[in-house]
Order: sequence, then structure tokens, then C-alpha cells
Amino acid sequence: MNNAVRAIAGGIAGTAVLTAGLVITDVETGYQVGIFETIASFVGTPGQVTLGFVLFLLAGAVAWPLVFLALRQTFSSDRDPAIEGTALGVLLWVAFNVTSTSGVEGVLLIPYYAFTLVAHLAYGYILGAVYAQLGNANEEVPKSAETA
Repeated sequence: MNNAVRAIAGGIAGTAVLTAGLVITDVETGYQVGIFETIASFVGTPGQVTLGFVLFLLAGAVAWPLVFLALRQTFSSDRDPAIEGTALGVLLWVAFNVTSTSGVEGVLLIPYYAFTLVAHLAYGYILGAVYAQLGNANEEVPKSAETA
């Protein structure tokens, strides 16, 4: 299977989990985050929550997985892709918090940072794990393993 397709498949799975994590974060902070509205505002279309959601899905399912793939090819490491995906998740979490203009403050910052960190770590891990698993699924079984 093509590496880009593997990465995008991982991104789709990771985005599903990230979406759930960010929605839980929004609920736990009393709907002060407005993640998809924040994304829409970031690209200059405030109030367009649907556009923010679509951009979020495209970034999570296509853009970030391709960045993950490019970084893997650039540094050509033999590390576990799930660990590398987790590292990407940390970088995305930092960028998310630097660029986010959430209305969360005070004591709600603790669950906000905790939930968003866990969501981004899960995204990265799943991205890398699915990428690796799809690569392993396409490898041929050695002849000696077939007879065992």
C-alpha cells in the first residue's frame, strides 16, 4: 500500500479520536473553547463553525498525516511510527495552544490542557500505529512462517 494512503488512513482514524477528545474538552470547560469556531476565525471567517469543522477534518485527515510522512522520510528513522506520531501530536498540541484563543481561564485551564494534550497524544499515536499496521499487513509472510 502506498505510504501516503497509509498515513491518510492513520490520520482519519486519529482525527476521529481527536474530535471526540476535543468535544469532551469543550463540554468539560462549559463550552468555552469553541474549537471549530476558533479554527474558522483563524482563517479569517469568524462564525463559520461548519467551515472550521471541515478545515479541522482536512488538516487532521490529510495535511498532518502528510507532514508526518514527510518527517519520517526526511529523518529516515527506524523508530516505531506510533512513537513518532506521538511526538507529532505533542508538537500539534503546542501549536494548538499557541494559536488558540479559547475563552478558558482560571481553574478550567487544568482540564483544558490535560484533555487537549491527551487528545493530541492519542491522535499522533493512532496516526503512527495505523500507518505501521497497514505497512505490516502488506508484507508477505516468509515461507518458513507459513509452514510452522
